[in-house]
Amino acid sequence: MTKTVLILGGSGKIGRHSAAAFRKAGWQVRLFDRSRDDMTKAALGCDVIVNGLNPPNYHDWAGIIPKITAQVIAAARASGAMVVIPGNVYNFGRVLHDIDEDTPQTPCSRKGRIRVEMERAYRDSGVQTLILRAGNFIDPERNGDVMSMLLLGGAKRGRIQAMGDPDAMQPYAYMPDWARAVVSLVEMRDSLADFEDVPFPGHSFSVNELRARLEVELHRPLRLSRFPWWMMRLASPVWELARELCEMRYLWDMPHRLSGKKFHRLLPGFEPSDPREVMLAGLPPEIHPDQPVTAGAQGGGTAGVSGTGPDHAGALDRPV
Repeated sequence: MTKTVLILGGSGKIGRHSAAAFRKAGWQVRLFDRSRDDMTKAALGCDVIVNGLNPPNYHDWAGIIPKITAQVIAAARASGAMVVIPGNVYNFGRVLHDIDEDTPQTPCSRKGRIRVEMERAYRDSGVQTLILRAGNFIDPERNGDVMSMLLLGGAKRGRIQAMGDPDAMQPYAYMPDWARAVVSLVEMRDSLADFEDVPFPGHSFSVNELRARLEVELHRPLRLSRFPWWMMRLASPVWELARELCEMRYLWDMPHRLSGKKFHRLLPGFEPSDPREVMLAGLPPEIHPDQPVTAGAQGGGTAGVSGTGPDHAGALDRPV
């Protein structure tokens, strides 16, 4: 019997990689068009709904997130589908240890409080829900993720950018791995609880560890630059994205990672991508050691060339 998944937000990182993973596993994939489709009608006949929708306006999370949540719950009730939510770490505030499903949710930001309320709505709805909780997304397609846009945005000029403490351990989720894990988990949905909160361990490393790896791969030193937070503070009264970035700045100075205990208990045979592949994923193609340089492409310049150098905020890559 053919299994069917409805992908919400099919053009984004979550939607694109989820659709590819489900197709590879033999599922029928439906892509939801929010400008045209009725979500409840689109979900009829579906076994799973993957919610990859992002609010179009960052300032109105408090108004938009509950509306999206209510729509998805209604669609799942009508179809009997399981819902998959990409979770993040906003819920936990300033937690200086491994985050697992039992970590108290004590958010210290507006976004964190909205996330807690959203997840509570799914838990209380009676709709079977899987939250696969992740850190920063790394997209090998370089589709607006924090690795390619911010940390390695200056790699061609010999620069890697630190958003905070360069020695702080940070969690990362390689998008193809996260999507594969979703498929594996929903295929065992009959043995899962009605509400499952599963931390996705992914890969964890600091900016300095990333820098050391890239220096070996590129055979040259990389200059470490600091993100200009002072500019964000000055711009925040008039620039919405700057305000959102500043709100979540604390995460970049806070060493943390996601525990893999529950994940590996559920999926003991899951093999993540090699750390080398993950760390190189954000490099531009013209200096990627595994990709040929195209005609006319510029190299990365000379070693040590200086350049000048936002987000745990979900504005770029954290699942919202």
